Amino acid sequence: MSKSPITSPLGDAEREATGAVLQSTLIDLIDLSLIAKQAHWNVVGKNFRSVHLQLDELVTTARTYVDQVAERASALGISPNGKAGTVAATSGLPDFPEDWLREPEIVGSIVQTLATLIQRLRERIQETDKTDVVTQDLLIEITRQLEEAHWMWQAQQA
Repeated sequence: MSKSPITSPLGDAEREATGAVLQSTLIDLIDLSLIAKQAHWNVVGKNFRSVHLQLDELVTTARTYVDQVAERASALGISPNGKAGTVAATSGLPDFPEDWLREPEIVGSIVQTLATLIQRLRERIQETDKTDVVTQDLLIEITRQLEEAHWMWQAQQA
């Protein structure tokens, strides 16, 4: 179906620009949830349990916002695409290492991943300032949550 069955409250140009922001945010959040699960399954070391549980919290946060972002896109008449091939081809997050990793390596990778995503979200907040403040509000909420998580992950490196 090429034409959306959902009427958008936005004009065509605003819908297109906002749709691109939502799509890229969707992809990055899906990838974050996959990265955090990969880390969750492969963390080892003396602080295994606390890192293992903190990774599950990050997965839950990412998955919650994946759904909110996809539903916001749908509400604007934009078909969200969260297919595995799309995520693999278009995520802007750093590649995550394979194999077992000690918790300091996991923590460092998660800190880097979150920093990258937060930077990308802050740019998107600016992009939506003129196209859709409702979407901008959602991006601000996501950024706030991820900045808090980033702080907690960084605190483990101190």
